[in-house]
Amino acid sequence: MQNRKKIFIVDDHPVFRKGLAQLINEEEDLTVVGEAESVSEAIEAIEDVGPDLAIVDITLKDRSGMDLIEYLREHRPNLPILVISMHDESLYAERVLRAGALGYITKQEMTADVVLAVRQVLWGKRYLSAKMVDALLGKMMSGRTTGGDNPVDVLSNRELEVFQLIGRGFKRGEIAGMLSLSVKTIGTYHESIKKKMHLGTASELMKHAVTWVQNHQ
Repeated sequence: MQNRKKIFIVDDHPVFRKGLAQLINEEEDLTVVGEAESVSEAIEAIEDVGPDLAIVDITLKDRSGMDLIEYLREHRPNLPILVISMHDESLYAERVLRAGALGYITKQEMTADVVLAVRQVLWGKRYLSAKMVDALLGKMMSGRTTGGDNPVDVLSNRELEVFQLIGRGFKRGEIAGMLSLSVKTIGTYHESIKKKMHLGTASELMKHAVTWVQNHQ
C-alpha cells in the first residue's frame, strides 16, 4: 500500500471524477489521493497532498486547465501531467504538450487505455493515441507548425478559451468574471479573434463560435 503512486484528479464533473477514481483505485500500485473541480482548489490541494501525477481536464469551474498546467510546470516542474478531456485531441493535444503536459487522452477512450496512459506518464514518457501521433508526425514531415485546416489553430490558448465561451452564449461581462479579467481585456480578445479569423463583425464572431462549440461538444 505504501508504494502506491499517488494520483490527483482535476475535473469539474463529480460523476466522472468518481468513475475515474474507482478505475484507478482498482490497480494495486495506484491510488487517488485527492480531487478538485477548479484551478484554485487544485493548486491548494496539490500543495497539501504532493501527488506523483496530476490528471487535468481542460474545462474547469473557474479557469482553463491550460492555466493549471502552466502553473504546475512553473511551480512543480517534476510533477507529470496527463490531460483527460472531452475535447477533440486534434485541437488540444499539441497545445497541452507545449504547455507542459506529458499526455492527452479523450474521455471516449476511458477503460484500459486510461490506466496505460497513467502508467506511461508516470514513467516520464509521452502518451498520445496512435491517430494523434500519426497526425503530429505528418505535420512535422510537411514542415507545418500549426494545423492550418482548423480555423481556430491560429488562436492563442486564451483566445481559444474566450472563443469557446462566446460560443456557449456568455456575454463579455460574464466572460470577464469567469476568467478574472477586465471587460476591456475581453473586448481586446474579441477584436484579436476577429482579426485572426478574418471575421468582420461581432455577429459573425458569435455565429462562428456557436457553430464551432456545437461541433466540438
